[in-house]
Amino acid sequence: MSMHPSNLKDCHSIDALRELSRKRLPGPIFHFMDGGAEAEVSLARNTAAFEDTRFVPQCLVDVTSIKTATRILGLELEWPVFCGPTGVSRFFHPEGEFAVVRAASKANTVFALSTNSTASLEAVAAAGNCPKLFQLYMFKDHGIGRELILRAKAAGYRALCLAVDVPVVGKRERDLRTGFGVPMRPSWDLLAGFAEHPFWLFGQILKGRVAIPHLEPWAKSRSLVAHTRFIASQLDASATWQDVSEIISLWNGPVVLKGIMRVDDARMAAAVGAAGVIVSNHGGRQLDGCAAPIDVLPHIVGAVGDKLDVILDGGVRRGTHILKALALGAKACSIGRPYLYGLAAGGEAGVSRALEILRTEFVRAMQLVGCTDVNDARRIELIGHKSVK
Repeated sequence: MSMHPSNLKDCHSIDALRELSRKRLPGPIFHFMDGGAEAEVSLARNTAAFEDTRFVPQCLVDVTSIKTATRILGLELEWPVFCGPTGVSRFFHPEGEFAVVRAASKANTVFALSTNSTASLEAVAAAGNCPKLFQLYMFKDHGIGRELILRAKAAGYRALCLAVDVPVVGKRERDLRTGFGVPMRPSWDLLAGFAEHPFWLFGQILKGRVAIPHLEPWAKSRSLVAHTRFIASQLDASATWQDVSEIISLWNGPVVLKGIMRVDDARMAAAVGAAGVIVSNHGGRQLDGCAAPIDVLPHIVGAVGDKLDVILDGGVRRGTHILKALALGAKACSIGRPYLYGLAAGGEAGVSRALEILRTEFVRAMQLVGCTDVNDARRIELIGHKSVK
């Protein structure tokens, strides 16, 4: 079915928000947000894999009252979805990370800030009152991580999210074609793409220079291009579990490892003192042709679900996807593109719209399947998944 939404009120699904964001963003920016690695098989599979599991609903259950509150990493959420870490949000809307943290605060959920954000962790902490995670990469210069950890602690971030699946940047062919990626490769075609969207360009100009402030002191430049080159050069392909253990000790609080896809890695995460794991293939942006997170989720829950908070990340586009993840043992879901589509489509109001769509769909799915409490989601009967109980 063709969708041509012209405003947020016309958007009744995450797919509709995606279409509206496509209209409002320059092509290179949209493709940076929307694209994946190589042939984008993993990107497509992340969502398609949810359809391998199907509900067997229970009837004649009193579903007038639904309990959606949950707890992850010691943090309270009104419902089991939070805004995961995404980089350079300013490019999707002039308000960037500030719009997202305000929307997350209104939705009473958690916001995770990326190291590659276009606003400082202190400024974002002050902009919203929701619980916050700070996401850190494994950098060659360990001094970068140490300083950012100390700053995040001082600013009140409640947990650390450590990305362990980026020893190198994946081959993202859309970005290679447009020049907008990590690292950035400016070209006249890239600038022409910006100029074709004057409303977007004017909003960016009004907000002033775009940068990645967390990396500016080490990159020794005020240039965003230099910052993206610095990121690519600093990713540590030699990082090991010993490095993870040292970061966990330095943080001295809840740490969740993002990018875990194997049972043995999940067991190691528990052994080194992590509080949780985010089952994720980086939104299909790193290794193409790998399993979808929902494919491996039950194995990981079965191995460490009694020791760690297991969170699913990747492919969520519907409330039913969230409920399937919970039925297979996840404590919550982390989302990225869904709220970014909303951000690009309408700023803070668009992020709120994305969260509202997913939450409404999720509650309705609970009612239709006959589940009244998210803590009982594992009792939902499922068929089709090879690892279903």
